Amino acid sequence: MALFGTDGVRGLANGPLTADLALTLAQATAVVLGQGRIAEARKAAGKRLTAVVARDPRISGEFLTAAVAAGLASSGVDVLDAGVIPTPAAAYLVADIDADFGVMISASHNPAPDNGIKIFARGGVKLPDAVEARIEEAMAGPKLQPTGGEVGRVRRFADAEDRYVVHLLASLPHRLNGLHVVLDCANGAASGVSPETFRDAGAKVTVIGADPDGLNINDGVGSTHLDRLAAEVVRTGADVGIAHDGDADRCLAVDADGRIIDGDQIMAILAVAMKTRGVLAHDTLVATVMSNLGLHRAMADHGISVEQTGVGDRYVLERMNEGRFGLGGEQSGHVIMREFATTGDGLLTGLHLCAEMARQGKTLAELASVMTVFPQVLVNVKGVERSRATDDDVTAAVAVAEVELGDTGRVLLRPSGTEPMVRVMVEAADSETAQAIADRLADVVRG
Repeated sequence: MALFGTDGVRGLANGPLTADLALTLAQATAVVLGQGRIAEARKAAGKRLTAVVARDPRISGEFLTAAVAAGLASSGVDVLDAGVIPTPAAAYLVADIDADFGVMISASHNPAPDNGIKIFARGGVKLPDAVEARIEEAMAGPKLQPTGGEVGRVRRFADAEDRYVVHLLASLPHRLNGLHVVLDCANGAASGVSPETFRDAGAKVTVIGADPDGLNINDGVGSTHLDRLAAEVVRTGADVGIAHDGDADRCLAVDADGRIIDGDQIMAILAVAMKTRGVLAHDTLVATVMSNLGLHRAMADHGISVEQTGVGDRYVLERMNEGRFGLGGEQSGHVIMREFATTGDGLLTGLHLCAEMARQGKTLAELASVMTVFPQVLVNVKGVERSRATDDDVTAAVAVAEVELGDTGRVLLRPSGTEPMVRVMVEAADSETAQAIADRLADVVRG
């Protein structure tokens, strides 16, 4: 089984993801990413390569960061330890200081016992599949073993957070003066930097989920647990709630009445606003196949094209880079604003969403009304071969369902990339119809 998944290496810390594995992975990363024209030129000039290393507050991040730093330094790479900061901050800093690569220790929205290792190439971009494969292969090969003054140094990246905050504030088209924002930081990597940044942008801020102890990350808080945020927004009479996940590369929102505003709705708001301001590149939004039909309808109504990709923000970014598009993302709240970030950035997204509320003088509910959300039902059919999604009887059943729905809905069957399972997704004008068709198709997939 491949070591790298859809977003780096992830698993139970001290289970599959050990200190030994982290050290070996770091050494292999130094071998592979230490190649290339720029890296070779730096080494020829007598300079060591540099890597930014950061983590979220999970307790296991402490020993995994130490192992990664040891692997890099023992390979002749200077390490700048940025401490606890969001994943998008780490990516930004790699580009900002022209580091050779970066490593983020985080398992995002997963529970505290899990952890992960994400690697960024020069410029703060995620690695292509082919490069990840080369790193995995290099783990079994010879390591770099410099001696004396050629080994790397490990230093604290003292102004890492300040650099990121200045970058976020400089990106805003409008200050947040007059807005009351409730922030849910998921007891994660944004717990320090997000409240600071929203306050600096002019908002009144109420904070929940910002007391990380190494074990409570994502525990009943954050973008995967929105009930507490919704209740706090209503209780305090706030204008908006913003939820991050553990590593703050996601943003979901809650309006003043406690209604959830998902990633599709956030993208719709930002896309229309950017087009109105003349800054939406090629008047195009990039979204995944899982994005709601309502998003496509809303974009068509506003003269905005939608490019579709497979599920995963790395594929969204890939298409954005190919077409030089400026905005893309996922329903889950990974939103990429290419002018300012190389990955999903929950703080950037939340700030710009709030900036549009302040700029237009509208509530979040008013802004979100640009898109009508079609009821969406997802059924995971487990224990079946992934190829089942394209068998003749399944294809025929899907065709019947599509005729039944007409232009009032859609069907998507998606095999899991990691286990024997087929996901059946149905959208329709009402939830009862969506559920009935999804259940019917799931029965066909089960055979």
